Amino acid sequence: MKYLLAHDLGTSGNKATLFSEDGGLVASRTVSYETNYFNRVWAEQNPSDWWDAVCASTQQLLAESRISPKDIAVVALSGQMMGSTCVDQQGNPLRPSIIYCDQRSEMETAEILKHVSMEEAYRIIGHRAAAVYSLSKLMWVKNNQPEIYRQTYKTLCAKDYVNFKLTGVFATDYSDASSTNAFDLNTLDWSETMLNAGGVDRSIFPDVFPSTHVLGEITETAAQATGINRGTPVCVGGGDGSCAAVGVGSVRPGHFYNYLGSSGWIGLTVEKPIVDPQMRTMSWAHCVPGYFHPTGSVQTAGSAFHWLKEQICTSESDKAPAVGKNPYQLMNDLIEESVPGANGLLFLPYLLGERSPRWNPDARGAFIGLTLATKRCDVVRSVMEGITYNLGMIVDIFRSHVPVDSMTVIGGGAKSRLWLQMMADIYDVEVRRPNFLEEATSMGAAIVGGVGTGLFRDFDVIENFIRVEETVQPNPENKNAYNKMKPLFDKAYHSLVDLYAEMAKTR
Repeated sequence: MKYLLAHDLGTSGNKATLFSEDGGLVASRTVSYETNYFNRVWAEQNPSDWWDAVCASTQQLLAESRISPKDIAVVALSGQMMGSTCVDQQGNPLRPSIIYCDQRSEMETAEILKHVSMEEAYRIIGHRAAAVYSLSKLMWVKNNQPEIYRQTYKTLCAKDYVNFKLTGVFATDYSDASSTNAFDLNTLDWSETMLNAGGVDRSIFPDVFPSTHVLGEITETAAQATGINRGTPVCVGGGDGSCAAVGVGSVRPGHFYNYLGSSGWIGLTVEKPIVDPQMRTMSWAHCVPGYFHPTGSVQTAGSAFHWLKEQICTSESDKAPAVGKNPYQLMNDLIEESVPGANGLLFLPYLLGERSPRWNPDARGAFIGLTLATKRCDVVRSVMEGITYNLGMIVDIFRSHVPVDSMTVIGGGAKSRLWLQMMADIYDVEVRRPNFLEEATSMGAAIVGGVGTGLFRDFDVIENFIRVEETVQPNPENKNAYNKMKPLFDKAYHSLVDLYAEMAKTR
């Protein structure tokens, strides 16, 4: 029996997961690391912490599973996207990595847009030009830390730095490259237009390969640090979003899925990037060669529900241990006491600004429709509905381009049967819950590695790893109630846009 070792470099830690070639999850270990949030919109991590976490989690995994390192057929990584890690020619980090949620580079983004219109950029890179992407962050380093920029040999995404530590090779894949604002989705190469607009030389970005490309082998130094055998092949891997698409089974055109974690997104697989006239959605290169991965996201999904638990549902948190449930189960019970549409109460889930479909960093959360008759159950239900209304708008945008036949849901939110029903009703589509909810990203990376090394013939092997455990159909009565509320949700946001801009000036 051969095994596949996947690493998922997330925001809070690295998850190492071992899968058997027949689709079994053998063991998983996570090692955490810190994020430094400061200056309101800055966010950085130490790349050395990523490497330390990979080494520690690998050693723990091998010890726990008792799998011999010689039986590991391949190592493949997924990782957080849109970052900028500046390294010298020896691969040494020159400063902390500026990670995906950092938005310090608004001025640099404005500079890009002096040379290329937003519409032209969107058609080249599949995204709006924005401060969350790597190109603007690298420009910030150039403008504010010129000595570091002069020493920078390459800028890397998270998994690319770890791949260098494993193999000694500088490289990235198409999916991570498409998270930089510097990559042309039409040619699958770095965009001279975007690089020139940013005043950045092409050579500072690494070579680009399909996710399945075998980058190299575990070096002697890496073998000693991790416990993996020297010579074990390492595939390039992919960005976490595209790896999740593989891990949920979205490996052929038309397959939709919904991730519900701290943030949430709708994703699918297509043969060509989806070009939305209003630029509300994004398109990435897929880990599956030849395909693309359009998405639309909500910044605060599970994190909005967590805020609700911490600030409003404190009694549920206090009561949960005594009744043998977690607070979220009690919150779901409370939601059941309300009705679809939350008795006319709307919640705008913009607790951290919003990307698609709003693209408004100034947007803020709001309850609209409160009356003396409003109950706690209505408040709690409105939060879950507001998150789902926003995701439903993204579903409808994609529905205008391709049919939506079903929706596979993963992430922590998929554990709620109530939320699955709400999604089916608001999206007006069959909703499916698979057996693995939290492992899709790691599983996707493992499949990428298996295909890249020839252990698997193609990506259809994912069918051996996942199965549908529950199917939920739309409820016609609920659907009618939501159809009345959805246009009001959209109108509520637009009614507050000017107010959001004025409030931003007071911060």
